[in-house]
Amino acid sequence: MSRPRVAVVGGGLAGITAALAAADRGMDVTLFEHRRTLGGRTWSFERDGRSFDNGQHVFMRCCTRYLALLDRLGARDLVHLQDRLDVAVIAPGGKVHHLRRSALPAPTQLGPALAAYGHLPWRARLEAAKVSLALRRLDLRDPALDGQTFGDWLRARGVGRDAVAGLWDVICRPTVNQPADDASLALAAKVFKTGLLERRDGADIGWATVPLGRLHGEVPAAALEAAGVDLQLGAKVYEIDGLSVRTASDRTTADAVVVAVTPDVAARLVPEAGIDAVALGTSPIVNVHVVYDRRVTDLAFAAGLDSPVEYVFDRSDSSGVDPGQQCLAVSLSAAEQWVGAPVDELIDGFVDELAALFPAASGARVLDAVVTREQRATFSGRPGTGAHRPGPVTSRAGMFLAGDWTATGWPATMEGAVRSGESAAVAVAAHLARVPVAA
Repeated sequence: MSRPRVAVVGGGLAGITAALAAADRGMDVTLFEHRRTLGGRTWSFERDGRSFDNGQHVFMRCCTRYLALLDRLGARDLVHLQDRLDVAVIAPGGKVHHLRRSALPAPTQLGPALAAYGHLPWRARLEAAKVSLALRRLDLRDPALDGQTFGDWLRARGVGRDAVAGLWDVICRPTVNQPADDASLALAAKVFKTGLLERRDGADIGWATVPLGRLHGEVPAAALEAAGVDLQLGAKVYEIDGLSVRTASDRTTADAVVVAVTPDVAARLVPEAGIDAVALGTSPIVNVHVVYDRRVTDLAFAAGLDSPVEYVFDRSDSSGVDPGQQCLAVSLSAAEQWVGAPVDELIDGFVDELAALFPAASGARVLDAVVTREQRATFSGRPGTGAHRPGPVTSRAGMFLAGDWTATGWPATMEGAVRSGESAAVAVAAHLARVPVAA
């Protein structure tokens, strides 16, 4: 009997995971990706001998399935994971306070850091502990959580705007890609409960130490080929008729198909799935990369406070700048106000803002600056989107969905993408166990 044939459409993290999981189960897998490289919305490009990522993508220790994927790829040595959560929060003029976890058990591990967190008055620090306990009591299975914003929930518990900006948005905005005032309480609660309130080390932060084009492109391509997956790169899928996948040059018939693309493309390819891409919405991310002729900070990354700079990361090693130079990447989530701004305006403005946070930058020479924009980086993460996130199984027999926008329970994160790919592979295996495979 021949091996079951599975087609995976989309070469982002969801598609990579689904293809590897299916191949590891003994299936004959073909992966179609319209670009010439894998990685989906996590990619890199080169300019004047330097490498820049399209955005700063991070993960946490609680992202267990993403970490498992890195292990499967043999890529753990290509990322850095903090030994202990430490977020430097910096205000103009260089005033820094750290959100650093202790060795205490969850949920008290941030207690000492909150007690010393000088960006908030004492009352707000005490209030944060009470709010954390209230968050911990929320039931993530309750659909009512997706009916209100995290900001409204915080205000109902007496949290003021300064505390929202100075603490809660530091975590909510980059993980949900929405500020607390617009973010679904369900998604925000997932982040805080899973990352900070259930295990002591869950929120330790990790990031790639090499360009994303290598970590999510070259390395997975080698692993997929070693697993026997037929990689069809530069192969845009125009139509899926039944379980027959049509590209510009060929048609491939499979026993099961996993569609791991953005919701608008999935809605076109699988119309009977009822995907409402408009209801899911989109939220942009903008990054401003600045190369200096000298080092202007020793921080690996920092959150900005009272500044348009939301987060800034030192990407010197992965970008390949010359010794003594420094490359900083400013990451702007929920970036509606920035996504349409002229490039020169963004560069000039954020060079000035970086100088306000890091005084040493004011005397440094800017050697290069690049702006990257992902206009549809994630689904919107606003209240009500949960009802529009489908599971992996569709009404078309043998057709399955994957992507960070599907019903993973997570925001649009790398962890959510990987989990969706795993779920799709499990659903494929269950389907094929019931359906005879043609010889």
